[in-house]
Formats: sequence, C-alpha cells, structure tokens
Amino acid sequence: MFRDAFKRKRCLIPASGYYEWQSTPSGKQSYECSTEIWSALTIAGLWDEWKDIETGVPLRSCTMIITTANDFVGKIHDRMPALLTPYQFDSWLSGGAGPELLRPWDQRSLQMYPVSRRVNSSKAAGDDPTLIERIEV
Repeated sequence: MFRDAFKRKRCLIPASGYYEWQSTPSGKQSYECSTEIWSALTIAGLWDEWKDIETGVPLRSCTMIITTANDFVGKIHDRMPALLTPYQFDSWLSGGAGPELLRPWDQRSLQMYPVSRRVNSSKAAGDDPTLIERIEV
C-alpha cells in the first residue's frame, strides 16, 4: 500500500509532542509525550497526492510512520511514532536510508505524563493549552 511512497515520497513531520493512550478500567487515559527539554520532535512520514473523487481537486495527505514502543513508552502503549534526529533527515528524505531508521527512540530524552481525557473529544479546541497540562490520576 505504501511501497511507492516509501521509495519516493518521504517527509518530515515536526511536532512539539504527541499523545498516547493507555486502556484503563475507567476508559482510555491520555498521555503527552515530548522531549524533556521541550525541543521539537520530528516524525518520519510519507506523503501522497490524489484527486478528490467529487471535486477533482488535487489533495495532499501524509501519514506518520509508527514503530514498536521503547521500554519507557511501552509502559502505557505498544507502539510510538518513528522519531528522527536532525542527522538522519537528509538520508531519510533522499531515500538513502530505509527501515533501519524506523526504530524506537532513545527513551532517555523523552518525558511522558497524564493529561486531560478531553484530548479524546472532537469538541475540544485543538489550540487549548490546558490539553497538555499534567494531571493527577
């Protein structure tokens, strides 16, 4: 399904963090995952362009590449985004590197903490800064 994109349409997805969810008896608990020094994360991605069937308008879309979780993230979830360092950007984008870059991130630089379950709601404003505030569970 992604064979052509993996060969020719790679991208980098910048993020300040990402969410993971842990299943609990009372529902899914959201966790914010980011770097301890609040620097940006870069997720390996693939992109494609296709035409909307109804309008014929060309659209671009992308997807994050997901890998198995490292031990740290694995405490709450079994997978995580494939994160890249700046030293890997060129080889990823050029196609010079392959699946060997798509492995669990070094857990020493990550932090993870519970946040409001409102991040699960489509009614929550995406720019609400309280969504990433640490909560007690």
